[in-house]
Amino acid sequence: MKSIYDYTQEQLIEEFLNLGEKKFRATQVFEWIYRKDVQDFDLMSNLSLDLREKLKEHFSIGPLSIVEKQVSQDGTTKYLLSLADGGYIETVLMIHDYGRSLCVTSQLGCNMGCRFCASGLLKKQRNLTAGEMVNQILTVMNDTKERVSHVVVMGTGEPFDNYDYVMNFIRIINHPKGLAIGARHLTISTCGLCDKIEMYAHEGIQSNLAVSLHAPNDEIRDELMPINKTYPMDKLRESLQYYIQKTNRRVTFEYILLKGINDDITHARQLAHYMRGLNAYVNLIPYNAVDEHGLQQSSPYDVEIFKNELLRLKINVTLRKEHGRDIDGACGQLRAKKVGE
Repeated sequence: MKSIYDYTQEQLIEEFLNLGEKKFRATQVFEWIYRKDVQDFDLMSNLSLDLREKLKEHFSIGPLSIVEKQVSQDGTTKYLLSLADGGYIETVLMIHDYGRSLCVTSQLGCNMGCRFCASGLLKKQRNLTAGEMVNQILTVMNDTKERVSHVVVMGTGEPFDNYDYVMNFIRIINHPKGLAIGARHLTISTCGLCDKIEMYAHEGIQSNLAVSLHAPNDEIRDELMPINKTYPMDKLRESLQYYIQKTNRRVTFEYILLKGINDDITHARQLAHYMRGLNAYVNLIPYNAVDEHGLQQSSPYDVEIFKNELLRLKINVTLRKEHGRDIDGACGQLRAKKVGE
C-alpha cells in the first residue's frame, strides 16, 4: 500500500481520477494533510464516507514511529524513526533565531564512502520515497506541535543519488497547498554528482544548493571523498558554473575542518583560488568526531586562522554553530548504534 505522502498534488489528482473521483477531491485531501495537519482519513469531514473508506483501502497515512529521541542542552533534537519495512532513519531538528530547521535523510544508508562521515558506516539499502522524506517533517511537527520553517536535505544519503524522489519531496513541501515552505528556506546538499547538478539547474526550483567540498585540491579530496575520482574538482567547478549561470543562485561550499588534513593556511589559499569567480561562499563546519574513523576536530586556533585567511582573500565565509554536541551529533551515529545492537 502506497503512502498518501508519496504524491505531489498533480500526481494525487491523477490517482484520484484513476479511482473514479473528481480532481477537486484530491485537492481537498492534499489540503487536509498539509494545511490542516490531519493524519487520519476519518477526520476529513468534507469527504463522503465511501471516499474515506476507499482512501483507507488504497493509501497509508499517519506519522512514522519514533524509536528514540535525544534532546541536547541547546534544544537540538535527534530522532531515530522506524519505517514501514523496519528500517531506521534519523532526522534532526535544530533551533535557530530565524526558525526551526529540520535535517532530512534521503536514503537508507549511504554508498558515497566519505572518510569522515558516520552515515556511510551502514551501506545503502535503498532510496527513501518522497513520502518517507515528507513524513519526517510531519512526524517531527506532530511530536513538537511546532511548525518546521526550514528544511535541509543533509541527513543520511546522497540526495542527487535519489534524484526523482527528492524532486517530488521538494515540490510537495514547497507547494502553496502543501507545507508551503519557501524555496529559499530549502537546501539540498550534494557531494558532487555533476550530471545531477546540471540537471537540477533546469528544475526551476529556487532552493539553495550546498556542495560538500571538504578539500582544497584533488589529492586531499580523493582521500576523503571517493566521488572525486569520478567527478574531480575541475569538472565539479564547471558544473557549478553552469548551475550558477542558469539559476543566478549562489552556491554554498560545506567544508569540514579536519586536524592536520585540510586545515592549514595553505589549504585556505588553495580553496580561495578554486572559488575565484564563482558566486559562492564557504561554510566552515566543526567536525563531529566518529570513533570508527579516527579523525579529529581542528583546534579553535587553526579554525580562526583558516577563516581569517579566507576573509583576507575576499572569500565570503561563515562558521557553523555547533548543534547537539552533547548527543550523537554526527548524522548516522544513532542509527548505527541501533542497528548494531
